[in-house]
Amino acid sequence: MPAQQSKLLDDSQRVVVARQLGAAFADRLIAPERRRGRGAASNASGRFELLRREDIDDGWEPDEAPTPFETEVTLERARSIITRNESPDIAFDRSINPYRGCEHGCFYCFARPSHAYLGLSAGLDFESKLFVKDGAAALLERELAAPKYRPRVIALGANTDAYQPIERQYRVTRSVLEVLARARHPVGIVTKSNLILRDLDLLAPMAAQGLVKVFVSVTTLDRSVARRMEPRAPTPGRRIEAIERLAEAGVPVGVMAAPIIPAVNDGEIETILTRAYQAGAREAGYVTLRLPLELREIFREWLAVNFPDKLKHALSLTQSMHGGKDYDSQWGRRMAGSGPYAWMIGRRFEIAARRLGYRETPIELRSDLFRAPALGGASEPRQLSLF
Repeated sequence: MPAQQSKLLDDSQRVVVARQLGAAFADRLIAPERRRGRGAASNASGRFELLRREDIDDGWEPDEAPTPFETEVTLERARSIITRNESPDIAFDRSINPYRGCEHGCFYCFARPSHAYLGLSAGLDFESKLFVKDGAAALLERELAAPKYRPRVIALGANTDAYQPIERQYRVTRSVLEVLARARHPVGIVTKSNLILRDLDLLAPMAAQGLVKVFVSVTTLDRSVARRMEPRAPTPGRRIEAIERLAEAGVPVGVMAAPIIPAVNDGEIETILTRAYQAGAREAGYVTLRLPLELREIFREWLAVNFPDKLKHALSLTQSMHGGKDYDSQWGRRMAGSGPYAWMIGRRFEIAARRLGYRETPIELRSDLFRAPALGGASEPRQLSLF
C-alpha cells in the first residue's frame, strides 16, 4: 500500500476511534501497515509493567518506513507440561498447551491477558511473540510414568491453539500426540485449524480405541468477517472440510460455535450448526464472548476499527449478559452469561442442535486402556531447530 494511502487510512481510523472511544484509545492505535494481517489494533504495555510505552505521532515524517510486527519465536524449557485446574464449569481437570501466544490473531482470545505474566502486551505481542515448549514430549512421558498418576482426559490446546501455524515447523503437538497414542491415553482437542488433518495417522487409530475426539471451532461462515476476527486462522470453509475429513476417518468430531459475539456473529448460530452437522459433526457447544482484563479495551478497539456502527449495540448486549459489566468471572456465568439475551442465545442453540440431531450426551473417552510409559526408552529433551 502506498505510504500516502496508508497514512490516510491511519488518520481515518484514528478519527473514528477518537469519536467512538476518546483520544486516549486513538493515540495508541498501531498504524495499519504495521499490523496488517493481525487481529489486535494496539500493543499497550502489560498490566504488571511499571512503565508504559506508546507510539505517538509528533507531526514529523519518519526517515524510515515503520516496521511491521513480525512473528518472533522463543524456545521455552518448561518444568512441567500438564496443567491442572479445579474449575467446576469446564469438563476437564488437566490440559496441555504446547505454545504460549497464538499467531491466529483472534482478537477475542481469552488467553491474551496471560501474556502480561511474560512482561508482554495482550495486544499485538500476544500474536507475534510466541513461545514453544521445548522437550514437551519427554516431559509428558515422565509425568505419565509417575507412580501416582491416574489417567483422565487431557484437553489439548485449551488456552492457545495447538495447531497454530508454527506447529508446521516445531511439531510439538505432534510429538505430544505420539506419546499419548503410545500410552493409550484419552485426549480431547479443540482447534480452528485444518492442520489437524496432518495427524490423522495418529488420530484415526486412537479414535478406534475410544481415546480421542475433536471439536473444530467455527466462529462465522462469512470469510470477510472471519478475516477481521481471526486473520491468520484457516478460512471457515477449510474448517468445515476438516470436520468432514475427520468424520470420514472415524474420528468423533464436534463443532464449537464460539465465541458468540453480540451484533457480530450471533445471527449465525443455526447456520453454523447446520453446516457442521452436514459435514459430520455430532456434538456441539458454544461459549459467549468473554472479556477478562485487557480484552475489554481490545474488544472496543476492534469494534471501533472494524464495525464502528455496531460498537454501542455490541457493548450494550455484552454488558446485559454480565449484570451491566463487561465481564463476570463467576463460575457458571463466565462462559454463558445471564439475563434475557444470554437466555435467548442458549435456547436458540439448544433448539437448533436438537432439531438437527446432535448428541445430547457427550461421547465418553476410555481411560482403562492406559499403560504408563517405560522411562528407560523415553526420549530426552532436545533443542528444537530454529531453521
